[in-house]
Amino acid sequence: MKTIKDIARLSGYSIGTVSRVINNRPDVSAEARRKIEEVIARENFQPNSNAKLLKQRETSAITVIVKGINNNFLESILEEVQISLHMHGEDINVVFMDETENEIDTAIQICSTQKPKGIIFLGGNLKYFQEKFRLISIPCVLVTDTASGLGFDNLSSFATDDMEAAKEAIAYLIHKGHRKIGIVGGSISSEMGQVGSRRLEGALAELRRHKIPFDVRKDFVSCRFSMEEGYKAAKKLLEKKKDITGIFAVSDMIAIGVIRACADKGLKVPDDVSLIGFDGIDYTKYSNPRLATIQQDVRELAKRSVEDLLMRINYSRPAVHGMVMFRVITGESIKELKVSKQ
Repeated sequence: MKTIKDIARLSGYSIGTVSRVINNRPDVSAEARRKIEEVIARENFQPNSNAKLLKQRETSAITVIVKGINNNFLESILEEVQISLHMHGEDINVVFMDETENEIDTAIQICSTQKPKGIIFLGGNLKYFQEKFRLISIPCVLVTDTASGLGFDNLSSFATDDMEAAKEAIAYLIHKGHRKIGIVGGSISSEMGQVGSRRLEGALAELRRHKIPFDVRKDFVSCRFSMEEGYKAAKKLLEKKKDITGIFAVSDMIAIGVIRACADKGLKVPDDVSLIGFDGIDYTKYSNPRLATIQQDVRELAKRSVEDLLMRINYSRPAVHGMVMFRVITGESIKELKVSKQ
């Protein structure tokens, strides 16, 4: 009998995308829906028999809340989480929400109506955790952000050190001779989430360390983590900073939008503008040019999160907070400049 993993493999789409088609969600392209439905029909796939892996049900044992409908990075973590939970024989309920919504309000409602035995948050805003997480008593894990300073006994977290990783991204641009650098994405405040603000903070710290001038009003444009927002923000940046040679996009999804914005401005990456992203999503291996990026270890993030949650569900164990390693992927999107000697 075919599984949802088989349908994902045969269609060429992720398990998360197949899940959204099965559940008739609107956030799937017409092309993806058509191809997946063709595979489902051809293979005589019965979604109900695979509900233990994906389909949202009131009786699901573990809920995964994905904060970012268009965030491919979170979707890649979701796929690994689903596979891992399936291997452990766990039921799963996947809930997608916009990155501006309050994930804790959603979690409280789910706890009341569905009574899951655990929750995995893929993405989140620490402000919402601080305000209301105390109302949740079951074991939970926050992935991609650290909850170490919140002090909740039932909330573990696993993440990458966003500040240090952003410093490495800027350091690599500088190493390649770039001094006129712009930044796209994130926020000066934490209103769009702490991840984006920490990445921006790390980037600014590295620029200061190298004594490279940076005017936030001219050299930075805030935006959400999506291709469309990245495209719009990059167009604004390129209008404001005509002499830019390098851009740091605080996520790969934003960086993809930046590439398109450069092309529409008659600029080539990396010949005219160099670019580095953040996350290391699979698409970057096939983009043209291949995107330089900070790669997070998706499999390790998922593995540690699932193992920790299941351990705390079954045994009395305190919450833990861990950091997962990252690395710079050099790609093809950065051109080396010769730095003139003073």
